[in-house]
Amino acid sequence: MVDPRYIIYNNDAISGIRVAAQTAAIARDRIVGNVYSGMTTGELDDIAADIISELGGYPTFWKYHGYPGKICVSVNDEVVHGIGRSSKVIKAGDVVSIDVGVTIGGYIGDNAITIIVDSAICDEDVRLVDSTEKALMAGIKAARAGNFVKDISIAVENVAIDAKLSVVREYVGHGCGIELHEPPEIPNYKTRKKGVMLVPGMVLCIEPMFNLGSHKVFTDSDDWTVRTRDGKKSAHFEHMVLITETDPEILTWRKT
Repeated sequence: MVDPRYIIYNNDAISGIRVAAQTAAIARDRIVGNVYSGMTTGELDDIAADIISELGGYPTFWKYHGYPGKICVSVNDEVVHGIGRSSKVIKAGDVVSIDVGVTIGGYIGDNAITIIVDSAICDEDVRLVDSTEKALMAGIKAARAGNFVKDISIAVENVAIDAKLSVVREYVGHGCGIELHEPPEIPNYKTRKKGVMLVPGMVLCIEPMFNLGSHKVFTDSDDWTVRTRDGKKSAHFEHMVLITETDPEILTWRKT
């Protein structure tokens, strides 16, 4: 059922989305396994394209509204939408966010993870990455039928508050399935409105983006890369979740 505020998928569509989500999860993990200090983000983008193709999928982000990369690779102060470049070298201690979208069989899988390359240089980076992942899991726990979008937002923001991190406000979670970005939007901070009620058959991308410093961001001169205004580091995690009659199903959680 399609509503301007949300989409409810039937069992056949959910089966297709599951395949796409699992493919995206496998691609994500294989891509992460290929990251090493000294490589360029452009090399990682090329590796990602090969991995997605080998899995029988298509890189969803490629040419999406003109986006020039196969995946998003965002390093340190880059929040989201970082473009793989032959001139950008990944170094030991870098905080690297990898966002992977895969289209297969007419359905889309979308997920993201942030890693610290080789080893952490400072405890702040560990706090940032661990807390952002913790917020993702808190948001998922709140994604239950009968709750509202606002319940997810509050759960995510509470982790940021406890960890003394800021929440990016310009970019939010979203529905996903046939299109990359579908309703509803899912802010990572509490808003006045409750948002829609969560009902079985909804597929949501929950994706907290936390910064070590200010929440303020700007878009780089390439018209894509989003950076923190104060130059401090950022982290980004994302899972696709199916709302069910009971516990939420994490579609991009590896099943094997």
